[in-house]
Amino acid sequence: MFGAQVAVQTARRMKSARFAAAVLTVCLAPWGMLRAQDDTLTIEMKTLDVIEVSVPVIQVANNREETKREELNAHNAGQNLPYLLQTMPSMVVTSDDGLGIGYTYFHVRGTDQTRINVTLNEVPLNDAESQSLFWVNLTDMASGTSSLQLQRGVGTSANGGSSFGASVNLRTFDTQVVESPHPGPLRAELDFNGGMYNTFREMVKADVYLGDKQSKKGLWHIGGRFSKVNSDGYIERAKSDLLSYQGEVGWQNSKTAVMLTAFGGKEKTYMAWYGIDADMLKINRRYNPAGEYIDAKGNIAYYDNQTDNYQQHHVHLHVGHRFNNHWSLSATGHYTYGTGYFEMYDQWIIGGIVQRGLRNHFYGGILSTKYIHEKADLQIGVALNRYQGLQYGNIDPLFVGKNFTQYMEGYGNKMDGNVYAKANWRVLHRAKEKLTLYGDLQYRLVDYRIWGDNEEATMPGLPVAADWHKTWHFFNPKAGLTYLNAGHCLSATFALAHREPTRNNFVTNTAPQDPLPERLYDYELGYTYSGAGLLKSGYTMPWTLGLNLYFMDYDNQLITTGDVTSVGYLITTNVKKSYRTGVEFQFGVEWTKWFGWHGNLTWSRNKWKDGGVWRTISFSPDWTASNSFRFHAAGFTGDIQTQVVSRQYLGNMEDAKAILKAYTVTNVQLSYLLPLHKSKHARYLPDITLKCQLNNIFDTKYESNGGTDGTYVWYFPQAGINVHGGLIVRW
Repeated sequence: MFGAQVAVQTARRMKSARFAAAVLTVCLAPWGMLRAQDDTLTIEMKTLDVIEVSVPVIQVANNREETKREELNAHNAGQNLPYLLQTMPSMVVTSDDGLGIGYTYFHVRGTDQTRINVTLNEVPLNDAESQSLFWVNLTDMASGTSSLQLQRGVGTSANGGSSFGASVNLRTFDTQVVESPHPGPLRAELDFNGGMYNTFREMVKADVYLGDKQSKKGLWHIGGRFSKVNSDGYIERAKSDLLSYQGEVGWQNSKTAVMLTAFGGKEKTYMAWYGIDADMLKINRRYNPAGEYIDAKGNIAYYDNQTDNYQQHHVHLHVGHRFNNHWSLSATGHYTYGTGYFEMYDQWIIGGIVQRGLRNHFYGGILSTKYIHEKADLQIGVALNRYQGLQYGNIDPLFVGKNFTQYMEGYGNKMDGNVYAKANWRVLHRAKEKLTLYGDLQYRLVDYRIWGDNEEATMPGLPVAADWHKTWHFFNPKAGLTYLNAGHCLSATFALAHREPTRNNFVTNTAPQDPLPERLYDYELGYTYSGAGLLKSGYTMPWTLGLNLYFMDYDNQLITTGDVTSVGYLITTNVKKSYRTGVEFQFGVEWTKWFGWHGNLTWSRNKWKDGGVWRTISFSPDWTASNSFRFHAAGFTGDIQTQVVSRQYLGNMEDAKAILKAYTVTNVQLSYLLPLHKSKHARYLPDITLKCQLNNIFDTKYESNGGTDGTYVWYFPQAGINVHGGLIVRW
């Protein structure tokens, strides 16, 4: 699980090289069709079907994107979930293996994923100590997701304990019967694809529905999914062997719903976390120094078990009940168990074959109640979660990887509780004019203790022992308004959010004072217009324009330095004053019944104050953009997507030698639904869709990630053109 967990000392001995700045391009993305939400308020009951209440409400957010399962999985070839979101505004994705199969990371508005809160059915997925989410542990999560919402900026209190720079909210299967080519209680799906670099994905999913939720016996739902993904990776020896599973058993009637969900995954990946310097980029872009040594005959060899191994298992129990048309109650209990280790050849730091591992438990409960009325609605919630973790280190000094003895043991214990109340007041609700005011108040308590050995003690200047105990009290208010009139939508929000330091911030800290919690003042102002033009042919052409302005003002932001720890975690440091500000533009137009054009463009400035000088924050491009041309006719669907990312600094001192060049990448996705429905035996035949994905069709040589320790600079090359094909069979 360790998210880029590996020592970089070997790679740092390589020479650095000067990189020139890149140029930018504009054009725009497929997720840009902004639109006002439906005027029906729904009471969400976790993964369960929704209970609808017919009262008017406006829920419009110009900094929020939503997508359903079909669209999310339209281009799913086994890459981890961030790659399926890469055309959303202000999004940048990268991977260690160059394909997006192994360890995968993403930034939103320059904010790294340790500050992006991810929930599944309202339960936090981020690791409590690192505050990151390692998608490689839950491969092919998109196949089991019924809907996804990404909100930029500070999310609502219901989105998790620390929704700081952005939030991703997933929902899994629900009990609403899915579409099928055949009537009956069973729905099934097989999905297979294969491609270059020995990349294969197999997925099987089935759902059974029995009964009717309007009857006394109610509706039963049993569902399950299993996914397997394998790849050699673009980078040499960057192999991935991944699997995940998901199962649900649920029951509901018109007022009550109960769902038991279990999911998890297991991964084994060969380390690809060193990166390479600029000289090696010219010689062999696929070179991987991990595990390299000179054998007894003087030949270059590689340690064959230089691997990361981790598994994670989750269980959620959800219960929801609607008492009447106004009041509802929902409760969730959850438990997560994770265990794993990585093994590496280490001849410089400790000396021997080293294993670093962890075991952790995460459990808790969530309770919320909603009151719905024609003029207003109110939600009150409380959550309490507990994390208990062990980190250990073993060593075999004989370099044979068989006789391990323990040399390090460290512990972490974290309690995270919060209580919140939020309300919507529908001030106006006329035929064309609607005005809603929104308020959200949250109190959050965090108690965190670290003790035992310091796992980073091998780095210079760090203490051997770990001994910290901190308690934080955070108050997080939010407010906003939305005004809607004849297709025009104006929204304005303000949010105050706090975030505590991670374990890594403590164990790598060399400053005289302990790391400080961050504070964020987030201001958002958005406008959208949705309209339609009547063409001579009689076709009504829908189109949408959207503009969102944001200013994120920080106190003590923990910004990435560009350097990493002995196990590859990004090192961050507090800076007193910093900000992120920008403009996000989106548009979408359906020119004809068979052709659409969608896109987005973000311009931003991301600065921190160094004495009297404002400097650019690392990994924060000034420009990001996406463009999508979509074609669909007679069962054929085509999508041409282009992503543009301007240059990024790898450190915070604006060093011209430590820059990621700008890059432009174009992908093409094609699919064809076989016309089996025209057959006289159609009732016995499944739906079969053939699909083909061509990534980086112009074979762009680019690097989307890297790092610097101030002397040495390293980069992570991404794959050139690569092709994948497969089919989907649905019953």
